[in-house]
Formats: sequence, structure tokens, C-alpha cells
Amino acid sequence: MTDIAPAVLTTESGESTPHSTVPTQAVHPVDRRPPWRSLIPMSVQHLVAMIAGPISTVFLVATTLDLSSTTTRALLCATLLMCGIGTILQSMGWLRLGARLPFVMLPGGAAVVLFLQIAKESGPATATGAVILTAAVGLVLSPVAGRVARFVPPVVIASMIVVIGVNLVKVAGGLIVGAKNTQAPMWAVGLAAVTIAATVVLQRVLPNPWRRVSVLAGMVIGTLVAAATGHLHLSIGSQVVQTPEIFPYGSPNFDVIASIPLLIFSIGSMAEATGQTVLNAQVVDKKIDVGTTVGSTIRGDALTSLAAAVFGGQTMLTSGENVGIVRATGVRSRYVTALTGALLVVIAFIAPISAIIDSIPAPVVGATSAYVFAMIIVTGLRMFLSIDMAADRNFVVAVAALTAGLLPILSPTLYQAFPTEARLLLSSGVTMAAVVGVVVAAVFALHGRRRPS
Repeated sequence: MTDIAPAVLTTESGESTPHSTVPTQAVHPVDRRPPWRSLIPMSVQHLVAMIAGPISTVFLVATTLDLSSTTTRALLCATLLMCGIGTILQSMGWLRLGARLPFVMLPGGAAVVLFLQIAKESGPATATGAVILTAAVGLVLSPVAGRVARFVPPVVIASMIVVIGVNLVKVAGGLIVGAKNTQAPMWAVGLAAVTIAATVVLQRVLPNPWRRVSVLAGMVIGTLVAAATGHLHLSIGSQVVQTPEIFPYGSPNFDVIASIPLLIFSIGSMAEATGQTVLNAQVVDKKIDVGTTVGSTIRGDALTSLAAAVFGGQTMLTSGENVGIVRATGVRSRYVTALTGALLVVIAFIAPISAIIDSIPAPVVGATSAYVFAMIIVTGLRMFLSIDMAADRNFVVAVAALTAGLLPILSPTLYQAFPTEARLLLSSGVTMAAVVGVVVAAVFALHGRRRPS
């Protein structure tokens, strides 16, 4: 069905362009490319709003695994590169690899924690193998992802997200304390406090569309204070271009038992991808075939994760980081986020940028990470609002899942006496929250069916 185009066409940005009156197919705002003078600044805004996530992730991995400066920069290059490629895929949806919606892609928060857990227990090469296995499972299950995700009740997903946030905040706190993990110096605590305080103030005073930038701006202010107090050691070097390193931890080791926590998480992430895709479509007001689009989203995630693993990266996931900007600005074009992905690809290879990022003091990064990851906890808590927690089933499932998930985080030595394979599974708070939550929900469901009328 065609519409008659008016003599003047109005773009989403409000600009008018003369046009003859000819039949034309209506173009949804998602599929419309804005003029360059609005496309570029909007893409930069999306970039600034999301870049703190991959930076925090790389610092977390580098500090936990005690990586050299050279390997850290190569990993940052790889992470930004994969974020860029994944964002382009999800935005453009070529060959059904991506949702064709304004998405950005980031390393998965819980996936990073599980990667580090596997790396510490079985070595980084095994963790890389786990990422590859998980990506392969995602590719295989993508056609039926919607049905698989239904096995994870919303109350379990909400519990998992809370556990993920608590785990990540704990890990981020370790960056403030320092590598020795004994007692944080007063200057480190002070820098962390300044960084968080600056972020909060900026979120209050900045105009609404730019409040997402406050996290990165807070990090900049914390770094400037570090420089003023003599705690910034900047080393840019003479290198101009950098490249990622293929298998920086050695050839991947495929250990299915060690990979179980990440494999279980991948099922939950399919449910998360389903929710993110539906939410994004609602925000941009575009009707989608949920099953087909979610499958494309998961295929894009899986392929990007597979490529990231080659360069030592973690599981990559589509993110709702940019949804707030889309809501605030009303610009729904997927070409905006596609250009954001292209900018990420370019930035990834510029060595001075990575060198500057690598010089940011750990307490500043730790404070920024803790603040960002605390948002994950709040997101999980908000999910509970849409669930009937007065129902015994949901209440008990949430309590059981949170108990199983939080115990190994708050008491790290709880399963220390268990064999390595069992300890790897039991010590994963995210995995335990998922497994226990699904089992308890299944018990309630079976009991409900057997109850006489």
C-alpha cells in the first residue's frame, strides 16, 4: 500500500525538504537517516553515554588477571572494536544478524564476572573457551530463543539481575581498595568519593538529554582531581595505531564443566535479549515479529561474542544503555547508533586514546564502575514492581533465588572445601540464583497442577 507524499517532506529532526507529489512507500522513523548535521552529534552523544561500560570492563579484567599494560591496551582495542561491530550489526541487521533497531552493544556485566571466575579457577584460556562455547550455543538456539527464554520466569530474571549488580559492585570496590585487597588508602577513598559525588551532581544539573553523559563526566572530574593531587601517571608513548592481539591468553581450552556457569547464564541472557528487543521496539514505536527479531538479536550477540573471544574479549550483549537518549531526544533512527558503532571502530585503533584511558587511576574507575553497576541492582528491583510479589510462589522463588545467589558473593569461602568442578558451579551467584529459582518455580508449578479443584 502506498501513500501520496506531500509537497514538503518533514524529517524526524523537524527539517523540511521540498519534494514533488509522487507515490512513495511510508518510511518508519527507525529506518530513516537524519541529515548529517544532526546525525553526527546524536551519534557522538550515544557514544559518550555508553563508553564508560567497556572501559570499566577492561579495567576490571586487567586488574583481576594482573595483565600487562600492553595486553590491557590490546584488550581495550578489541573490546571497543567488538562493541562497534556489534552495534553496527544490531542497528543494520544485515543477513538477519541483528534486530534492525537503535541498539548499542556492551560486554555483559554478569558474563564478565563469570569470565573472571572461570579464569581464576581454571585459567584465562579456559575462560576464552567458555565464551566460544556460549556463543556457539547462542547461534544454535537463536531460532527457538523465545521459547527457551520462557522457561526462566520473570521473578528469577529479576533476582539474577540483583545478584549480578551486587557481585559487580563488590568487584568494583576491589579496584578502590587496590591489588593487595587489604586496606584502601585514604586518598583512594577520597578520589572515589569525589568521582561519585561529581556524577550525582552532574545528573542533577545537566539538561535532560545529556544526563547520560554524567557518568563519563564524573570520571573525567575524578581524573582531573587525581592529576591535581599527584595520583595520575600519564604515559601516552609514541605509538599512534594499535591492534588487538589474537588469543592473548594462549590457545583456548574447551572445558564443558568449567563453562557451565556461563552456559547457564546464556539461557537467562536470551530472556534479557527478548525483553531488551521488545522494550526497544516499544520505545521507537515499531511493530515487530517478536520471535524473528529476537532470534536476529541473539544471532548478532552470539556472532560478536565469537569474534570477541578470538581477541580475549568477553560475551557481548545488546544493551538498553541508549534507550534513555532515544526517549529524551525523540530521534529513533537506527542509523544514529550505526554511526556510533563506526566511531567505536575508529577509536579502537587510536593508541593515544587507549593510553589515556589506561592511565585513569583505579579508584576513579572503581568508583565509576560501582555507580554504574549499582544501576543494575536498581533495575532488578524495579522489575519486581511489575511482578505480583503478594503471591506465595513469586515471593518464595525470589527469596530462594536471592539466598542461593547472594551467599557465595557475601561469603566467598562458603564452598571452599568442595571439589574444583562443584566449587566453580556453586560459587557462581548468578548461576545459583538461576538454577535454584527455576527449580523452585517448577516445584510450585507442579504442585499447583496436582492440587485438586
